Order: sequence, then C-alpha cells, then structure tokens
Amino acid sequence: MPSTVQSPYSPEQIKVWLRGLLTVAWADGHFDEEEKSLITSITQDELAPSLDFFDALQPVAPDELATTFAGDPTAGENFLRMAVMVALADGVYSTEEDQKLHSFCTALNLDPSILESVRSTLYNLKGGDGAVPTAPDEGHGLEPLKPAKEWLDQLEVHDPRLARFICKLIPPQCPFERDVKLFGRKIVHIPPMCKLNPLYDQLVGLRFRALSYLADDCGEDVSPYV
Repeated sequence: MPSTVQSPYSPEQIKVWLRGLLTVAWADGHFDEEEKSLITSITQDELAPSLDFFDALQPVAPDELATTFAGDPTAGENFLRMAVMVALADGVYSTEEDQKLHSFCTALNLDPSILESVRSTLYNLKGGDGAVPTAPDEGHGLEPLKPAKEWLDQLEVHDPRLARFICKLIPPQCPFERDVKLFGRKIVHIPPMCKLNPLYDQLVGLRFRALSYLADDCGEDVSPYV
C-alpha cells in the first residue's frame, strides 16, 4: 500500500532524483541492456504512479539537476549524498562514477571538497582505466575520511520511495563475496563490502535510518527488507 506520508520533495524532484541515482549506478558501463532492465525493475515501484516510467530511465544531465533543485540547496545536497552512497554501495568507486559525481556537484554549486576526500582516500584513480582499491591511511592516528563520514551521516530520509530504494540497494548485513540474481539472472557482483569499503558503516547507518523511517513514520511493514 502506498504511503500517505507527505514528502517534502515534489514529484518532479523525485523523478529526477531517482534518474540521477540510476545514472550514477550505470556510469561505469558495467551493465548490459538486459541487466539494466532487471535493475530498473527493482526501482520501478518507487516511482510516482503519475510519472512516465520510460522517461524515468533516461540519464540525468547536470544542468537538469541544477534546474530541478534550484532554490532548494538542502535537497540538492541530500541528492548528492545519496548519489555518493549509490557509487559506494557495490564496493567499487570507479573513475566514471567519480567524474559523474563531480559534474553533479559542480552543477548544484556544492563544495567539492568532500568528494575530493572520497576520491583520494578510497582509490588511486591514476593507475589505469578502472579504480584500484587502496586502504585508508591508518597510521599516525590520521582519519582522512572523517569529513566524508560526517557529511554522509547527515543524510536524513524523508521520502518513502527513496527509503525503499535505499533498503533494496544496501544489503541487510555485510555479505560474503557473491552474485546477486533476479529471476535467475545475475544483476550485480558484490564483494565483501565491510572489508573493501571503509565507508560501509555509513551505508549501514543510512539503511537503518531508512528502515526506521518506513516503520515509524510511514507505518510500513519492513520485514521484506530484513
């Protein structure tokens, strides 16, 4: 049953928001067209019924984001936070995802320093075509990811469609390396996220907030997500 909770975001903002998240998810070109169709089927129910679903599959351009979130910098920043989470969810932060996120950040007139922290700490983007995992600097008591962690932890969930998207995107526990299948077809390969992703705790925290919002504020049954 659709939630009756009033969202602070307009239907157009939600449409562009979800299109933007899918744009980031597909930025590295890892998925073929059939896999894209399967992934999209996961999010189809989260789109407002009044929106044209096929239009919602189109990638979002930076200037479209700027227009949609003009005059609402808080919504724009929350979108960027969630887009970063999408890029990190599979444990692989690619060059293409990094470029897409920076173009979104520029279009939304947001401070790029947080993205620079994520870029320089998680991966070395200078060595080849793809992203090469690197461990955070754990020596000398340094916490290079602390600003990014604090920034991501500020993301609050105030829309049931986005909350359901988060609960479907982020696994309920740190998985072993595995393939995720839908209707017998592989849609994505997930490495052991808690070992590869130093921002995994932020992903888990976001998922918990989304579950709490659906259960406490929207009165929804969250058992399918746990």
